[in-house]
Amino acid sequence: MVVGVDGSPASYAALRWAVRYARLVGGTVEAVHAWSTPTELSWSGLVVDPDFDLNQARERFTEGLGAVFGDERPAVLRERLVEGDPSEVLIRVSQGADVLVVGRRGHGGFARAVLGSVSQRCAQHSACPVVVVREEDEEAGTR
Repeated sequence: MVVGVDGSPASYAALRWAVRYARLVGGTVEAVHAWSTPTELSWSGLVVDPDFDLNQARERFTEGLGAVFGDERPAVLRERLVEGDPSEVLIRVSQGADVLVVGRRGHGGFARAVLGSVSQRCAQHSACPVVVVREEDEEAGTR
């Protein structure tokens, strides 16, 4: 199974759900973190260094996995860093997966209509079934 990890609490909840599910069914989890280099041009060329962006994305991904699992990564976990738009990356990697797991940040209807939603786009266009996991309520311990 594939799970999108973007550093949000909802994506961490999705990652925890995916690992628990993979252990139940004897599967593996491919944690995917999508990143992109801004393409905004200034008079002198690209505003940022693509290698810097890749290193920053790698650090955020590693820190996020550490926040979820500490120093011990689950044996069922594989890590994948991919350049591109998050929804397009997840839709592409859903091909061949048994299930795609994404977090839901809980934006309201108007914001979702204006901004779009990765979880909504994945649910509409994924090549496999999609599980959308809500952010966990830390105090109540619910999802």
